Amino acid sequence: MRAMMVTALDGPRALTAVEIDDPVADETTLLVDVHAVGVSFPDLLLTQDRYQYKPDLPFVLGGEVAGIVRSAPDGSGFSPGDRVVGLTGVGGAMADVVALSPDSTFPLPDTVSMSGGAALLFNYLTVHFAFVHRGRLEKGDSVLVHGAAGGVGTAALTLAPNLGASRTIAVVSSEEKAAYVRSLGASDVVSTDNWRDEVHAITGGRGVDVVVDPVGGDRFTDSIRSLATGGRVLVMGFTGRDIPSVKVNRLLLKNASVVGVAWGSWWAEDPGRLSSQWSELAPLLASGALTVPEPTVYPFEAAADALLDLEHRRTVGKSVLTLR
Repeated sequence: MRAMMVTALDGPRALTAVEIDDPVADETTLLVDVHAVGVSFPDLLLTQDRYQYKPDLPFVLGGEVAGIVRSAPDGSGFSPGDRVVGLTGVGGAMADVVALSPDSTFPLPDTVSMSGGAALLFNYLTVHFAFVHRGRLEKGDSVLVHGAAGGVGTAALTLAPNLGASRTIAVVSSEEKAAYVRSLGASDVVSTDNWRDEVHAITGGRGVDVVVDPVGGDRFTDSIRSLATGGRVLVMGFTGRDIPSVKVNRLLLKNASVVGVAWGSWWAEDPGRLSSQWSELAPLLASGALTVPEPTVYPFEAAADALLDLEHRRTVGKSVLTLR
């Protein structure tokens, strides 16, 4: 089968399409014919040796898939022909066939396409964890989203209203991205050039209850300044490259919080947590209350291009690779 292999830690251009053996089924795993694979920021970091997990070379990239079950063990709850989404963890997903644990595999509702399914798990489960378990999102809260046109940002914009948020404010860097987040239902859209002043005006000086920050960098301090009393900044990554620091007196003055969001390590401690999350998201997806935006789609052979576009912020929404 085809697989996308990292053979050197020289960035996305070092990705190599190779032929490897199909995985072998056993009594504990499903075999899934992969139709689409999600592309994420950790994939980019892995190619550059900048991720906290450092697998031995060579390794297959990718962590989330959508596809059709080829075989399933008795008692798994799945049957050949089922549409599913699943997690391989860190690596192993960019291949024609993957072996998945039933604990990290879920039925894909008919309301979601295969490409949409490959865009679903990393971002939506991360954002669900951020809002529900870390950020204590409450009915009526306002949510400010940095990097709003990216994968995490679009998940936050679409999931927050389903969890009770009354207002979503999207921070974007271009008119193209502004139009995109408006199409997803953002209540307000502000520019990266002057976002803090715009947020101050929009909220009448009150500030926001929750800030979703997958960017970090120099906007972090202004995020804290933009909080309402009791507000929370959710630290979800550092696509801006720089890791900021916080002066805790700012937290003291507003009874505010800076909260780390490490979804991967949380569910790795107990894979059953994934099923609990899915049980909350699946009804929203099936009913159409939650709509996964169609991602930017690349052919499998263009994996390097997808990662380079992600690195240089040319991507709108989530990116996926299609295999079938």
